[in-house]
Amino acid sequence: MGINKYQPHVFVLPEDDANRQIANRFILNPNLNSRAIQVLPEARGWENAVEIFTNDYAVTMRQYPHRMIVLLIDFDEDEGRLSYVQNQIPEDLNHRVFIIGVLSEPEKLKTDIRKNFESIGEALATDCSNNTNKLWEHNLLKHNKTELERMILSVKPFLFNEK
Repeated sequence: MGINKYQPHVFVLPEDDANRQIANRFILNPNLNSRAIQVLPEARGWENAVEIFTNDYAVTMRQYPHRMIVLLIDFDEDEGRLSYVQNQIPEDLNHRVFIIGVLSEPEKLKTDIRKNFESIGEALATDCSNNTNKLWEHNLLKHNKTELERMILSVKPFLFNEK
């Protein structure tokens, strides 16, 4: 069964294969409503992710007001990337678009914590499900705090089943 586009749901647009692997494992969390989330094909670069969003998904988000999207990108240690990407989001949609990712790149996080991408996705989902921040507090992820707080308010109520 797929997503019901008339109910609250979220698309995840990963920049690359590493982010796709993380997202694919994230959505396997047993407390997650799998009918409310879909991982899209990788964009092959953060700039492509932004372009795909603005050219393709911004239009459908206006058609489906319950649709939200996560741009899962590498920040490549570029302090201006978040604000640059935020400035590409149409103003009428910015409350439904979330930009998160590793401060450098997933490969660095993988090396730092000695886990594979799937284990990273699982740990991040467990944190979300359990209201903890064990992995989210890592130096390469803690910059996501503001976006995560927005997501908790907007996405978590329909994405995770109550325990």
